[in-house]
Amino acid sequence: MVSGTLFHCRKNSWPPQEYIPKNTLQLFDFDSAAPPEQAWRRKLNSNANLLKEFSITFREAIKMVRLGVRLWSYVRQEASHGRKAPIDPFTRGICKPSASQGVPLGGMGSGSISRGFRGEFRQWQIIPGVCDGSPVMANQFSIFISRDGGSKNYASVLAPGQHEGLGKAGDQGISSWGWNLGGQHSTYHALFPRAWTVYDGEPDPELKISCRQISPFIPHNYRDSSLPTAVFVYTLVNTGKERAKVSLLFTWANSIGGTSHLSGDHVNEPFIGEDGVSGVLLHHKTAKGSPPVTFGIAACETQNVSVSVLPSFGLSEGSTVTAKEMWDKMVQDGQFDHENFNSGPCMSSSPGETLCAAVSATAWVEPHGKCTVAFGLSWSSPKVKFLKGSSYPRRYTKFYGTSERAAQDLVHDALTNYKRWEEEIENWQNPILKDENLPEWYKFTLFNELYFLVAGGTVWIDSPSPETNIKKNQSQLINGEYLDNKATEPKVNGKQGGVVEDATGCHRSAILDLQKHYEDAGRFLYLEGVEYIMWNTYDVHFYASFALLELFPKIELNIQRDFAKAVLSEDGRKVKFLAEGNWGIRKVRGAVPHDLGTHDPWNEMNAYNIHDTSKWKDLNPKFVLQVYRDFAATGDMSFGVDVWPAVRAAMVYMEQFDRDNDGLIENDGFPDQTYDAWTVHGVSAYCGCLWLAALQAAAAMAIQLGDKNFAEWCKTKYLKAKPAFEEKLWNGSYFNYDSGSSSNSKSIQADQLAGQWYTASSGLPSLFDDVKIQSALQKIYDFNVMKVKGGRMGAVNGMHPDGRVDESCMQSREIWTGVTYGVAATMILAGKEKEAFTTAEGIFIAGWSEEGYGYGFQTPEGWTMDGHFRSLIYMRPLSIWSMQWALSMPKAILEAPKANIMDRIHISSISSRSSHSETVK
Repeated sequence: MVSGTLFHCRKNSWPPQEYIPKNTLQLFDFDSAAPPEQAWRRKLNSNANLLKEFSITFREAIKMVRLGVRLWSYVRQEASHGRKAPIDPFTRGICKPSASQGVPLGGMGSGSISRGFRGEFRQWQIIPGVCDGSPVMANQFSIFISRDGGSKNYASVLAPGQHEGLGKAGDQGISSWGWNLGGQHSTYHALFPRAWTVYDGEPDPELKISCRQISPFIPHNYRDSSLPTAVFVYTLVNTGKERAKVSLLFTWANSIGGTSHLSGDHVNEPFIGEDGVSGVLLHHKTAKGSPPVTFGIAACETQNVSVSVLPSFGLSEGSTVTAKEMWDKMVQDGQFDHENFNSGPCMSSSPGETLCAAVSATAWVEPHGKCTVAFGLSWSSPKVKFLKGSSYPRRYTKFYGTSERAAQDLVHDALTNYKRWEEEIENWQNPILKDENLPEWYKFTLFNELYFLVAGGTVWIDSPSPETNIKKNQSQLINGEYLDNKATEPKVNGKQGGVVEDATGCHRSAILDLQKHYEDAGRFLYLEGVEYIMWNTYDVHFYASFALLELFPKIELNIQRDFAKAVLSEDGRKVKFLAEGNWGIRKVRGAVPHDLGTHDPWNEMNAYNIHDTSKWKDLNPKFVLQVYRDFAATGDMSFGVDVWPAVRAAMVYMEQFDRDNDGLIENDGFPDQTYDAWTVHGVSAYCGCLWLAALQAAAAMAIQLGDKNFAEWCKTKYLKAKPAFEEKLWNGSYFNYDSGSSSNSKSIQADQLAGQWYTASSGLPSLFDDVKIQSALQKIYDFNVMKVKGGRMGAVNGMHPDGRVDESCMQSREIWTGVTYGVAATMILAGKEKEAFTTAEGIFIAGWSEEGYGYGFQTPEGWTMDGHFRSLIYMRPLSIWSMQWALSMPKAILEAPKANIMDRIHISSISSRSSHSETVK
């Protein structure tokens, strides 16, 4: 909750001893039971305050009224077809957002479930593009404790707080359970992909409990990181003088969130597996034709731990076994009847009935003794089905098949492999965590921002058949029909390792068998945000992609391959653009798409329809910059050959926006870039800098691929564009927002050096002399950062040179979290590390700290000066990994030749006089 200390102090350390007594920590000093030295921490009785959403000003509302009317009409039109519009500001979920999130469960791309820091399972995203934030309160861990002599007995759900209807007379549902945990002595510690909850004498003063939550998010492991499963390891320490019988209970509703548990035809069945793993499978028949889901809940039986199950119980009085009867059984016996394992599948649930299951693990803990109990959870939904009909097998089915019983194998393997997972996670994280040069807040926030790769609606599929790939590679969609592209296979120049001309005189990609790349890593989608339902939004991926390149580079390269194919395609179906009400076609050949779609990704791109993004000025340069960075970092020549035709096409496409033949692209007087409410006139610092960087990157790539003519074309453009850019925008201190004459043309844009950020991140020579770079960054730091609450909120997007925030539009006055991280990375690359960490720390203070606004594990796109959010759980903040990239760039980039790329390109007298069409052939 926000306190008055937010803007008055900075905290440098959050040791576990501040939250847990030292003697309790010492008791857990084995088997990873103790929380780590660096983690995001909360007490379980912390107030999960409701979050405040931004609002637009009256002036902004007047400007946007026509857009609002058209958007409202479009949202209703989509709803009439049973679809959700990708952007819908008019519909809000039942569950109001609050500061209650924690580390999500599972690997990437197989549907996700988040878990709040107080223990509730929430934020359900099993069906692609659908997110239900409401917790399913029947999903709980509970504990039952009795001691020799019977004088001390405890029974409690291991989650604090009141539950609706608690104490209601005669209630047969979960309100009848023991909600006795206060939470004042219990703490949560998050270091993604793990989390620890320590119960220090709650509910039993003589029993210390640690629950360790583990998910298989393991960099460079393209198998286990796709698995929909998680493990909960309970460590029990008895500090009393009497032996304690401890039963832990895991209850789970047959539900995928919302009201799905009431749809009927759900079935539960018990199982006894190998290696002592036993539990219950919950088969969920998903409504509206979506693929079914099977959950597995289980515990691992050992010499000291016995496992029992109750395959089915209900939440209402008419149930065969009610929630109250289940609870009373545990209070009395501490376990269920062993015969329950032989009960077979239960009767299908009726509509309106909630079907639940329970797994109990019981152990005796000797005085001053310790015990470990492990529970597992899995969810198996083998097929992804999008609303417009396309279905794909999820990535994990490559290893587990498509049977509904895969949930049993998944939960078994989780319980038998989690120690190996933890070892791999620690080997990855420890070098950063032990780096004494890094601020503590940065270390754990760096890892915790990765939550989005699980909770950001990710979809990871196994590859389609090679025939499907080739067919789509050779086709483009025009006016709703596929037409042959007639691509021909180029020859590769063996001497230079480059692409040479094909029989038509044009550089074309080989009709490569991309199957090997997709088999290696599959195909990957993630949402722009849970409120902006568009897959792989490219202008935002530009910021977020550093995380994937660093941790899962094969996924990153495959995303770029998908966009490279998209660049060369065209979709002639008509689309109405809502900002102006004009019509255009869905996808123009040569233009990088804004996104890969919503309801039929890969096949129906550009779900975004506010503006015609074929006229945006940042998408194509961003594609070229990302491709070159990835190419330089990985040294993957086959990737370079594969995407090169799209790089050329993307660059040539931009020529139309050079209105005065000065080599620069000009903006067109509307918000034609990622700041899609912030109008730009003429040459802009943001898009112009990106264009300069793209010219240099394309030239560098052309040299390495042996495309001399195109390298010369890029150099010719660059030599004209760079002086024109500096002449039109450099004012002696920073680059003006744009070259127009509007009231904000001289604004200081935080993101003005985005092109230089990528140039430096890719090992290319700086775009500008160091004096200009240092001056611009210092101006951003002094004004956009430090003049906003003393640097404790991040970098505001726009600031007037007189120190007033640029309020020309909604976005100019916002602080964008991902942009702030990117600006900090640019500062690191320019040798301004102190300023960089101060800049980025503002995002931590305002968003993640205990004194902040409560945006932990739901970092929004941005917030206003008063901390009100816009678009929670957003992709762009993954750009914190660009800071780590700047701190530890890969060897291939560090050792790249530092000679100026443009100096290596000789412009022939013929090509310098040639027309464009002659030069690029």
